[in-house]
Amino acid sequence: MILETIRSPDDVKALPHDQLQELADEVRQRLIEVVSLTGGHIGAGLGVVELTVALCAAFDSPRDKIVWDVGHQGYPWKILTGRNDRLHTLRQQGGLSGFLRRDESEHDQFGAGHAGTALSAAYGMAAARDLKGDKFAVVAVVGDGAMTCGLPYEALNNAGDSGRDIIVVLNDNGMSIAPNVGAISKYFGSIIASPIGVRMRERVKHVIERASHLIGGKKLVDFAKNVEESIKNLWSPGMLFEELGFRYFGPIDGHNIAAMLHTFDIVKTLEGPRVVHVITEKGKGFPLPEPDLEKYHARAPYDPVTGKLRPVNPGPPQWTKVFGEALTQLAAEDANFVTITAAMPSGTGTNIFQKKWPDRFFDVGIAEAHATTFAAGLATQGVRPIVAIYSTFLQRAYDSIIHDVAIQKLPVIFCVDRAGMVGEDGQTHMGLYDIAYMLAVPHMTVTAPKDAAEMIGLLRCALAHKDGPFSIRYPRDKAPTEAPPAAEVPTIPYGTWELLRKGKDCAIVASGVMCKPALDAADALATDGLAPTVVNARFIKPMDREMLDALARDHKLLVTVEDGTVVNGFGAALAALVQTTAPDCRVVALGVPDRTYEHAPRAQQLADVGLTGEGIAARIRALAAEESLTTR
Repeated sequence: MILETIRSPDDVKALPHDQLQELADEVRQRLIEVVSLTGGHIGAGLGVVELTVALCAAFDSPRDKIVWDVGHQGYPWKILTGRNDRLHTLRQQGGLSGFLRRDESEHDQFGAGHAGTALSAAYGMAAARDLKGDKFAVVAVVGDGAMTCGLPYEALNNAGDSGRDIIVVLNDNGMSIAPNVGAISKYFGSIIASPIGVRMRERVKHVIERASHLIGGKKLVDFAKNVEESIKNLWSPGMLFEELGFRYFGPIDGHNIAAMLHTFDIVKTLEGPRVVHVITEKGKGFPLPEPDLEKYHARAPYDPVTGKLRPVNPGPPQWTKVFGEALTQLAAEDANFVTITAAMPSGTGTNIFQKKWPDRFFDVGIAEAHATTFAAGLATQGVRPIVAIYSTFLQRAYDSIIHDVAIQKLPVIFCVDRAGMVGEDGQTHMGLYDIAYMLAVPHMTVTAPKDAAEMIGLLRCALAHKDGPFSIRYPRDKAPTEAPPAAEVPTIPYGTWELLRKGKDCAIVASGVMCKPALDAADALATDGLAPTVVNARFIKPMDREMLDALARDHKLLVTVEDGTVVNGFGAALAALVQTTAPDCRVVALGVPDRTYEHAPRAQQLADVGLTGEGIAARIRALAAEESLTTR
């Protein structure tokens, strides 16, 4: 196999061009086989196999800076940059990251987990190169839906105006996770549908250049340039990029290595901002018979021959499914709410709602800030928007949450999926910060359900709440219980906690899914003669002051438990409040310590930071050794 001889991009450059497609075929098969065991983001990588081979052959990494957007495009890049022998550790504890990381390889020029960063980062590298007087190419590989978010356009505007030497490779596969949406996606589609424009522009340009050289004269040359610009604007499929200051090349077949190498050879001889537009097929070569392209994006372990998922142990549904089905059922009762997502219908469960209520569903693309302000606009007109976004992605909308929603006290509902430890997706996708950042937002209600029924009850509460924004957080995990029909679940009373177990020593105040390990801890502590009270703090903000005051009055020690950062989190907020109302009561916050976390199974991540029944019990035993825990 050719792949066995590849240790770096230099080895790819040394291959005869007639062997590059064979190498690409081997990379594609290697990817399908390994991800069938590890799971992961398979679709985007399969689509850029030939493009990755061409980039390795055409440029000189790591001297030339190849900057990838949406890091899950980078699996073939890992294979060809010295990590093939470790590919079987992908997304496994202690193994390769599912995204790109600067500390993993000298060829990973910029960490990439969220979409839309490559162009800005690459422009920064180009500016630094010029300031230092260095000479190397900077290539931003943008795609898999990144052009449906705003950041790349800010970078295009800045980089195109600068005139700096930078190459943008636009990987156009028509997809992010779901099919791309919006006018830009339609524009790219029109480019693909009109190859006559490319031929017309090049022919006119060639004729004008020949006439200018043959006849000469500055005025004629200037006139020729004006004619070329007019013809270009009329016929050019890349007019958008040209008007932003980029020379446009394409569209090119992104699975034709020879065509891409020919184009890169031309583009490398030029200077200034350039765009190379390549058309690829997401999931190319994946053995999945169904036509649903979303299934190509990321897969749990599967059969590498058929593409079908491997059997898994049955159990309660994922929180995401509970949310999507509850939302769909509640929509039959309340015709006044709509659902918004940012390119994640299946990832957030809103695809279930979309099928039943398509006219009430909005996918805005990878544009979280726009989703939030769009929701605010809806809310001003009396429509109730439910915005479903991952915790890690909602961070990108923070200004809009404060400025456009909270200050105006608009009743926008934020459903925050993937909250807490996120598992194998690792550092860039951790949902550890939403409690802390939502607590700081004025007029914001912050909640977390302990089980499926409580999620439905909180959704009802959110829809009834008109005095400001409301957030509900839940993890990437199975719900502890099956969900009852929404019609059978009453509204949770606003701002209330739930007493799960009455004790007499310390009190464990747990939020959301931490209620189960809190109860497990209480069971374990009972063997030591300790009888803690356990409370479900489903409302993180506002807190249930009546119950909190009673807990502080009756207990020397309150232990808070949250699946999020302890810095400025629920425990910190509760401690600050108790300090003013019951200064003799000690508050100890258990949560996720202030550092970044590597990819591993979610259960392992929680165990590593002590957020299990055993871990909580061990911490309380240590506290019991410090002071006598008796009822006051």
